[in-house]
Amino acid sequence: MRIIRGKYGRRRFEPPKNITARPTTDFARENIFNVIENLEDIEGQRVCDLFAGTGAIAFEFLSREAGEVTAVEMAQTQVGFIRSVKERLGDENLRVVKGDVFKFIEGFHNPYDIVFADPPYNHPRFEEVPRLILDSHLVKPGTLVIIEHSGNRDFSMLPGFFQRREYGSVNFSLFRVGGAAEDADTPQAEAAEEQ
Repeated sequence: MRIIRGKYGRRRFEPPKNITARPTTDFARENIFNVIENLEDIEGQRVCDLFAGTGAIAFEFLSREAGEVTAVEMAQTQVGFIRSVKERLGDENLRVVKGDVFKFIEGFHNPYDIVFADPPYNHPRFEEVPRLILDSHLVKPGTLVIIEHSGNRDFSMLPGFFQRREYGSVNFSLFRVGGAAEDADTPQAEAAEEQ
């Protein structure tokens, strides 16, 4: 796993061989963070990374000076890896929560500025995830929500949707809670980026 940019840029960490997560590709991660940084000033923001897997997304936010990042993951192997990377970086702005994401969404009451979710593509409750987040106390007016998903899913009818990005087989749907984003004139379905 490579952290792409920021204060930890180019640092590499080797995940365990038995890890079951499907990490977001470097290409997709780099491009979606370019989009996020055009929409938000990440520095100082409160961020939640749901279905954190290897923690690659959480560490990109930390590297870009997010004020607080919460990584929620259920699998012990992934949680252990995230905690080991946190220890090696010595970054106290990361909070690791080992637990069920659906229970976390239901029970949390302190909203974030940015919520990123990358559920396993084959998760039986995948379709519920965007709506559950948008209707939860994880968000407040203005929260940016990013859902990573495969190309055969379409969340454009949900409230606050304003953009879809495609990077190879990886897709991201972006939402702004409480209304459209500042660049609402951006076409809802962006063409695949040049590779």
